[in-house]
Amino acid sequence: MFEIKNLKYKDILEIEHIIINKNSVTSIVGESGSGKTTLLKMLNNIISPDEGEIYYDEKELNQYDPIDLRRRVVMLPQTPVIYKGSILDNILIGKRFSKSENYNIEEIKVLLEKFNVNKNLNEPAENLSGGEKQRICLIRILIMNPEVILLDEPTSALDENTEDLVVNYVVEYVKKNNKTLIMVTHSKEIAKKYSDYIIEIKGDDLFEWSC
Repeated sequence: MFEIKNLKYKDILEIEHIIINKNSVTSIVGESGSGKTTLLKMLNNIISPDEGEIYYDEKELNQYDPIDLRRRVVMLPQTPVIYKGSILDNILIGKRFSKSENYNIEEIKVLLEKFNVNKNLNEPAENLSGGEKQRICLIRILIMNPEVILLDEPTSALDENTEDLVVNYVVEYVKKNNKTLIMVTHSKEIAKKYSDYIIEIKGDDLFEWSC
């Protein structure tokens, strides 16, 4: 799926070689400032390495049209982006970006229930709590149906019980639909519980192990 070769970025990251497998759950862990989010952004071609190559499906990342790439590889940043409008408007904005107007309202309602967001879809999204906004943005990603889901601390605003509920459902969704999930998380416990592979970044060093 992804292959990284001889990557260097400023004094933040230096990766000799790593492969991230298709149809798997990979967590990226490490101390604050170690480069976890930087690596995730590179996989979405938001930023480019100073040296080295990143391949997606055996094609160098910078050879993809950025818009096409971001329809296939969708990233959810740590800070949820909420737009003016209703909860439904905010959920569907990703579909509109990907030029797909088809959606199943019942699927959206099921996701709201699964993620414990007890709100009417017509309510203003700006009135949601931080944790609810995070979950609404995650639903937005899921209904876009991308090949790869990149999550940057997707549960940072959630309590422990809700965090486990949300991650469990996302992992089930990924496995059931043959997707690939790459997730930055502060929680080694969550990483160990749900990941097929874990990448740990320590300064300039990078370690990988299977669960």
